[in-house]
Amino acid sequence: MAKITFIAYDGCMFSGIAGLMDALSIADLWHQRFEKDLTSHDSLFNMEIVSLNGKPFLTNRNIRIHPDRSMEDVENTDIILIPPYLFGTHPLPKGMSDILQWLIRHYHQNTRIGALCTGVFVLAMTGLLDGKIATTNWQVIKKFRQQFPNVRLKPERILTEDSGLICSGAVTSLYQLALYVIEIFGSESLSCACSKALLIDPSRTTQMPYMLTKFRKKHGDREILKAQEWMKEHHADNISVDEAARYAGLSPRHFKRRFKKATDELPLAYLQQIRLESAKKKLETTSDNIDDITRQVGYEDSSTFRRLFKKYTELSPREYRDKFSVCRNYHK
Repeated sequence: MAKITFIAYDGCMFSGIAGLMDALSIADLWHQRFEKDLTSHDSLFNMEIVSLNGKPFLTNRNIRIHPDRSMEDVENTDIILIPPYLFGTHPLPKGMSDILQWLIRHYHQNTRIGALCTGVFVLAMTGLLDGKIATTNWQVIKKFRQQFPNVRLKPERILTEDSGLICSGAVTSLYQLALYVIEIFGSESLSCACSKALLIDPSRTTQMPYMLTKFRKKHGDREILKAQEWMKEHHADNISVDEAARYAGLSPRHFKRRFKKATDELPLAYLQQIRLESAKKKLETTSDNIDDITRQVGYEDSSTFRRLFKKYTELSPREYRDKFSVCRNYHK
């Protein structure tokens, strides 16, 4: 029996804990179905929720939860799982330094540690992720990189493990994390059965199709902002970076340097992202064919468009439409 310990703290998103516990409980039922000789008391997982000092904690929605016991009462466990946290919405909870030291101590006792979504920030605060591969919610990539520059962040991935440290992407990746835990402590066949029972796509390994490009505009450079607005307005035309530079009243070389400083992107990459975001919206909301969309977003060569689209989303335009255009059908 694998011992699963959830470390909870004030302000955490309890859905991460509850969702994982439900998925692992379902895995237990399938495990008993596969192993006919098991008794009703033979479980694959022994799950517990612990907190600082064993006191009740408040979730991010101020729901009071009573844990099973104090984290200090945990002598041994097979894996510790860290739920997400809405950074920027709540201050860091009191006692976080004690939680970090507790995590470090158990890791050095050869305990696996897994973090869900922004729970990866908590794991990174321990310093254990320095020099190691990790992922997190794609919406906080920039913040994570600024705060933890020594972590080898792979934001396109849904799940990573490096040296016993498991990280997962945005919050619904809890199900990919659940399948991974089921495979570790159960079996590949059990994980496969649970993926079907829970309607989880086990082949979903990347966050890239879900990412929305954030165009940085609050940088204080008026000429660059002027160029950004012009590029957005004229992205469907056959415009060039040199034309954008002239519109901003800057030499091409100076324009590229200032543009990169202001937006963290080179002008050509920025223009490509505007066009690809426009293409994604058209694929989601229209039935226009791919060649028409290619021209509508400023490309003349369909093969170039398809290559760039797959580079940014890891899907072909047709695959992207098949995945996301169904959003329109819920309202029919």
